Amino acid sequence: MRAPYTEAGYDCSPIDSRAVNPSSDRPTVATIDLNALSHNYAEVTRRAGNRKVLAVVKAQAYGHGAIPVARRLVELGCPMLGVATVEEGRNLREAGIQAPILIMGPVFPEQAEAIARAKLTPVVYTHALARSLADASAGAGTKCPVHVKVDTGMGRVGVPPEGALDFISDISGLPGVSVEGLMTHFADADLRDKAFAAAQLDRFEALLRRLEAKGIDIPLRHAANSAAVLEYDRALLNMVRPGLMLYGYNPLESKVSADLRPVLGLVTRIAFVKRVPAGVPISYGRTFVTERESLIATIPLGYADGYSRGLSNKGEAIVRGARVPVAGRVCMDMTMLDVTDVPDVAEGDEVVLIGAQGNERITADDIAAKTGTIAYEVLCGISGRVPRVVL
Repeated sequence: MRAPYTEAGYDCSPIDSRAVNPSSDRPTVATIDLNALSHNYAEVTRRAGNRKVLAVVKAQAYGHGAIPVARRLVELGCPMLGVATVEEGRNLREAGIQAPILIMGPVFPEQAEAIARAKLTPVVYTHALARSLADASAGAGTKCPVHVKVDTGMGRVGVPPEGALDFISDISGLPGVSVEGLMTHFADADLRDKAFAAAQLDRFEALLRRLEAKGIDIPLRHAANSAAVLEYDRALLNMVRPGLMLYGYNPLESKVSADLRPVLGLVTRIAFVKRVPAGVPISYGRTFVTERESLIATIPLGYADGYSRGLSNKGEAIVRGARVPVAGRVCMDMTMLDVTDVPDVAEGDEVVLIGAQGNERITADDIAAKTGTIAYEVLCGISGRVPRVVL
């Protein structure tokens, strides 16, 4: 069992995976299985071959807890981590993580000094940011590594491929800046039809050829997100950038086979059970009315914890190895379940919202399908008031 770990908003003390009884006084917890993370990282490296891996741990490692996840990845030999903001990178540094950290989201010139102090690697695509980084690094007596972002079709941020050669030439001459990487991002590599992804890669590879012709060598070149790692070998280049697959989910439309294990479980306990006759409304708006004498269980979890209100009358949970439906609207802090058909159900029983119990399993993909979203949002949406308990 690993030593206890706590970060702001997350009580990550270890627990016995057979029973949720964390040191936190909350019965609702998100369990984080670092052995599953290790398994998924091994699957990434197997598919990536001898290429470097940039593991994406932004957004609290997709809701799993960035610091314990990053620590495990570094222990496994991951050479670089990816975050979205300066604050995310600085939090990892303050936790003692010294691996290179790429800030993949937008940063502003006024953040250059903070980036230099924390020894972070930003993505650049404007001259103003590059000049500010050069000034901040030169003032600190250091050289700031940067990755140039090229927009080949995502339509967010980045230098257009046609202007990238001049941009790279310009910023390479700045003291205090070192162009370490070149990257782009696919808009739809998760689709079966890879035609647009191929067109994006055509533009990126054409830029690489122009750079080579000018004698400009950029060490790291990356485009492959989880979808491309799983199903688009041409995009692997010399570094891959997995995110969702590290956490055990397959983003592909084709759902091509991948040996991945979900890392996160969401569990709570029954707070109250009551027997009600037929014809009794449950929760706000009276959208659920019992059709028979029923047992209704209340659990201390709601949309403020990240359990979507869209699961009202549609969600399911697992109690004593049986699937049970959500009864009525999900409230801010509580949700009701119809447990009428569960033998011997009692207050204090474990309830699984994401994860496995007995022969039943509910995944973030299952929840996403019921709420019209994607597993990314389900995982990232689990709020900070839910303790993360590291197994």
